[in-house]
Amino acid sequence: MKVAKFGGTSLASAAQIKKVCKIVKADEQRRIIVVSAPGKRHKEDTKVTDLLIQYAEERLAGQSGEEAQARIHGRYAEIAEELGLSREAADRIAAHLNQSLQYEQGEAPGRFMDRVKAAGEDTSAKLVALYLQSVGKEAVYVNPKEAGLLVTGEPGNAHVLPEAYEKLQSLKQQKDIVVFPGFFGYTPEGELVTFSRGGSDVTGSILAAAIQAELYENFTDVDSVYAVNPNLIAQPKEISVITYREMRELSYSGFSVFHEEALYPAYQAGIPVCIKNTNNPQAPGTMIVSERAIHENQVAGIASDKGFCSVYVSKYLLNKEIGFGRRLLQILEEEGLSYEHTPSGIDNISVILREKDFTPGIERRVVDRLRLELHAEDIIVERGLALVMIVGEGMRRSVGTSARATSALANAKVNLEMINQGSSEVSMMFGVKEVDADRAVIALYDEFFSKTTTQAGDMAITLNA
Repeated sequence: MKVAKFGGTSLASAAQIKKVCKIVKADEQRRIIVVSAPGKRHKEDTKVTDLLIQYAEERLAGQSGEEAQARIHGRYAEIAEELGLSREAADRIAAHLNQSLQYEQGEAPGRFMDRVKAAGEDTSAKLVALYLQSVGKEAVYVNPKEAGLLVTGEPGNAHVLPEAYEKLQSLKQQKDIVVFPGFFGYTPEGELVTFSRGGSDVTGSILAAAIQAELYENFTDVDSVYAVNPNLIAQPKEISVITYREMRELSYSGFSVFHEEALYPAYQAGIPVCIKNTNNPQAPGTMIVSERAIHENQVAGIASDKGFCSVYVSKYLLNKEIGFGRRLLQILEEEGLSYEHTPSGIDNISVILREKDFTPGIERRVVDRLRLELHAEDIIVERGLALVMIVGEGMRRSVGTSARATSALANAKVNLEMINQGSSEVSMMFGVKEVDADRAVIALYDEFFSKTTTQAGDMAITLNA
């Protein structure tokens, strides 16, 4: 059996949904289908999930939300009509959607927001199941609560519970094609909770692991994963095979193809993942596997993400002071902060944080506590940072990767604020100013991909000669 997940662009319109169902019909092993909410139909369009969030925010602010609600209903009504579904079926779906959008006075804001957001995927799944039935396929919509997708209870940040996997195994016994809404599950008490944004990928990965699928296919709108952001580099190198660890690092660093937590369930279960294009399903796509052969270019990809800040703390003989690092991180924990990285020296340590979480008020409290409780001599907060990362399994066995990278950045006039190599040696990270991030990525791509391509081409010419 295969689990196939289809993203928002794959379900943005009736025409796209017809493509999805054609793909499902083409392979009888595609027995479990996970769907997202409709995405953008064109560049200026709005994703249904964004409309749902807008509606929920307006209701929570005491407004009617009528315009957003009308646009949401309009999107689904248009899809149902163009799919040729019966009026009765369309009305039934509209009624279920309307029920999900009802705001009950006194309802916890987080619970209401989750219920509204989940309505996007839930309605998509019902539409896809009905269309498959209308074209002669035996398909059934399955609700996550009925299937046993049990999750933790933090609104907007659910995590799957271990007992869910055993319950979800029963999906293997379904004779019909299962159409399953992504993005949400239920607590053991029956409360609906969503995963973090992009969580339909997580749902697909969980189901693939639960039923021990032969393959987890993730359909999107690109033929494969690229080695770099195609908005920065024209026609970048396509990645045919990549490891779970490499993809996880790249997703964390800004790759938008995969939700950064999505791979973990599939990785744990050893399920290979294939990223494919709904608009070009014949393309082989990118395979994500446990191990891959390492060729001449040890770097698999380059990515960057903005919105970071650093807290630099200096104190003489810091390295001799037992418990200093623990107490520093405890201060951050007590302020509700999680840290990203902690590069350190003999007398200093830096902590990298997400800038959006480190508000001016929290910054003042943290700085005061570092001076008072840790007797720090120097504290510098630097905002507007980006993290640029080069990733590749082959870097562990290659000499000179860091030298090539730093030389390329120096030649591009990019000043380095920080360098950090992960203990796994699969990634190397550079902290730079946000304004330099794109230039840094381009310089690194030219060094590790363009030069390799040119050298290979020159060698071919020499041999032919």
